[in-house]
Amino acid sequence: MKKIRCPKCDEPIAFDPARYEPGSSLVFECPQCGKQFRIRLPARREEAEEAARPVAGTLLVVENAFHTEQTLPLYAGRNVIGREVRGTNINCPVKTVDPSMDTLHCRIDVDTDKQGRPRFTLSDGPSGTGTFVGTEILGDRERRRIEDGAIITLGATTLILQTGSGDAQTN
Repeated sequence: MKKIRCPKCDEPIAFDPARYEPGSSLVFECPQCGKQFRIRLPARREEAEEAARPVAGTLLVVENAFHTEQTLPLYAGRNVIGREVRGTNINCPVKTVDPSMDTLHCRIDVDTDKQGRPRFTLSDGPSGTGTFVGTEILGDRERRRIEDGAIITLGATTLILQTGSGDAQTN
């Protein structure tokens, strides 16, 4: 089962994508507000491309008043993070109605060190409310290496970096 959210009232709606053909367009009606909306299921080719990209780490979005817990994959290269809004060009969207998170809030660049282990570098978008690592705000144009367990705050939303390495520290 997967959950999608109503674009009007943010009500979660569960459905089983296995019951439909890949690439199909589905129409939903929100049981809360009655809004009708359409989604398109990914085609098999898109799923295969996604599965072929290795995940370097994840961001755990901590549940709060604005949204439920989410896990966002981080891939090699630039991961642009922000509030999910239709039409924005971000590849790591947070499904939230948090007004203090910008639609393009920050970036996490993932590359590898000499031993082939992933390295994570965080920089602000720039954003209106800033990007925090622990209790420290990132300065303009500042880039900061982050490690497994780093706590990142975007507006009123908290994210935790999970790399699978077990080294819970920040630089």
